[in-house]
Amino acid sequence: MAGPENRQDCGGTLPAVYTIVKRDGAEAVEAQIIHEQLVTFFVNGQELATMMCTPCDVDALALGFLANEGVIRTRDDVRALHVCPSGSCVDVWLREASFEPPRRMVLTSGCGGGVTFDDLSKVHEPIDGDICVTPEQLWELMDELYRRAHLYSRARGVHTSVFSDGERVLVSAEDVGRHNTLDKLRGRALLEGIDTTNGIILTTGRISSEMINKARSMGVPLVCSRTSPTSLSVRLAAEWRMTLVGYLRRNSMNIYTSPERVICSERRVSSTPDITQVMESSPHV
Repeated sequence: MAGPENRQDCGGTLPAVYTIVKRDGAEAVEAQIIHEQLVTFFVNGQELATMMCTPCDVDALALGFLANEGVIRTRDDVRALHVCPSGSCVDVWLREASFEPPRRMVLTSGCGGGVTFDDLSKVHEPIDGDICVTPEQLWELMDELYRRAHLYSRARGVHTSVFSDGERVLVSAEDVGRHNTLDKLRGRALLEGIDTTNGIILTTGRISSEMINKARSMGVPLVCSRTSPTSLSVRLAAEWRMTLVGYLRRNSMNIYTSPERVICSERRVSSTPDITQVMESSPHV
């Protein structure tokens, strides 16, 4: 199986020539655009899923997707993994021979949305992770996320996510699909023997229900985004006792659930209604 030393270096971008048009004229420029292609996952010889992605770290993408969907639990559940030369297919062979592909597939929200086989109506145990960080630590970690957004700096059009233990970034991932970045984080953590429980995920992508569900599957109690959460992700985060932070910018953030992991006891939150209660009372949610 591929390890950290065999990590794919596919570039992630392709050369492009486009024309910039301004009021004072037009100019042809040579630049880079983000690479996107279909990748198909096979498990024990059976096709499981095909998704659009940036074809870098597709070994980690496959492993993380299988782990987040509950097909595998640890790296040891996988007997062999092979990425075809074009990077368009990944063959995964499990130690357990009796694998039955899930029959129900859910297309997730967003442009170029991902796919999940999980049932969000199922009851899951709350996450009891006791990680505690300061707002300043989250701002610093978000700055580190931007420093690791290498594909974005070259071509734009791509999401970046990182996993942190609260002190430093341990794993980072970039992809055209925000869902794929979390699968890549999980897969890379499996390959490198990193425990994701009681850690932090920071991402540039919107936190929708399947994003918070992937974080729950990883045992991550604290999820942060530079943009917004959805109403269902806030509901699920509250049910699973996860801390959900949105609009994490350089000097501010919105904490939608379980603020105690970020706001220390000496800090005081102004008296505001609980957001989950507000949503429950709204006829539009």
